[in-house]
Amino acid sequence: MNRESAPLLSTTSVTHHEKPTMTHSFKAFITSSKFNVLLVFVPIALIASFAGASSTLVFSLNFMAIMPLAKLLGFATEELALMSGPTIGALLNATFGNVVELILGVIALKDGMIRVVQASVMGSILSNILLVLGFCFLLGGLGRVGQQFSMTAAQTSSSLLALTTMSLLVPAAFSATTADDKDAEIGILNLSHGTALVLLVVYGLSLYFQLKTHRALYDQVEGEEGEEEEEPQTSMIFSILSLVAVAGLVSIHADFLVGAIEGVVEKWQINETFVGVILLPIVGNAAEHVSAVTFAMKNKMNLSINIAISSSLQIGLFVTPVLVIAGWIFGQPMTLFFENFETVILFASVLIVNYLIQDGVSNWLEGTLLLASYTIIALAFWFHPV
Repeated sequence: MNRESAPLLSTTSVTHHEKPTMTHSFKAFITSSKFNVLLVFVPIALIASFAGASSTLVFSLNFMAIMPLAKLLGFATEELALMSGPTIGALLNATFGNVVELILGVIALKDGMIRVVQASVMGSILSNILLVLGFCFLLGGLGRVGQQFSMTAAQTSSSLLALTTMSLLVPAAFSATTADDKDAEIGILNLSHGTALVLLVVYGLSLYFQLKTHRALYDQVEGEEGEEEEEPQTSMIFSILSLVAVAGLVSIHADFLVGAIEGVVEKWQINETFVGVILLPIVGNAAEHVSAVTFAMKNKMNLSINIAISSSLQIGLFVTPVLVIAGWIFGQPMTLFFENFETVILFASVLIVNYLIQDGVSNWLEGTLLLASYTIIALAFWFHPV
């Protein structure tokens, strides 16, 4: 598998040759991506944060530092997947695919920033299905009449995305039809806890669907790469240690990033929802976004769509319910009741994506429509009153 792809489920098998040394592993780790040039921001961000620099500087530097670390997390996960066999490897990719968003969400939850958590979840889904898919359709479609992709696999994924949307619509309807605010608050919290468990079960079943019962639908996505079987570039112990170390670094930077949000909101005169919906999703997804667009430009649309939609599914069916349960544990009322404004936007976004992919062909104009939709949404969150 191409290391830049990291779709939801990677089914690469391993052929065992000479094991990489620690030196070779470190070299492969450091040179794994062009995004690693941004690692220079890691020490700079730490120094600025511990020195008590301004909120804007702390936010900006930690923002830049997390992006290459997110890419390294993906690399370490993919290395472990290559060494673990197809099934375990697929589960590793599915579990750790959005670990940065999970870390950011947990830290924000512990600080009681529930609105930021909800906004970042919403923003991650919107950026994948509108911004990333939009650029994939636009740049991939330039100079081509159209690009074909697996309609069945895409529609299956979009149906799961529709379930995610419904899980947010139901609490909104529940709130709107309950007269007593206190009863609505308690009911929505209990409803969210139950729904979170249901979503996790559905996520597990979707993995079984893709891995076992309907694997043929997704084999063409893997086969589209047209490359020789890839070998691990690092040792097992190095991959595990690097995964733990990088995750630890991400947690530190995420803590500083989240801590600086209030200062940034006050200084920039923007609401925290805009930060969560538009800015935070860039942190964990920038490298993945570039990969999806690159595949689209190479006319590998199954891969690019798989990256974008699968990432949205991981957020909707795994990260979001885990954060709801984490809030349950921390004593924070994290629910699936988002603001009606946000819920309507997500519903409309999923609707337009489902409509555009139903024919199994994309073109540059459809990409323009998705990007226009994302721009309108960004403007709406920018001007929306706090």
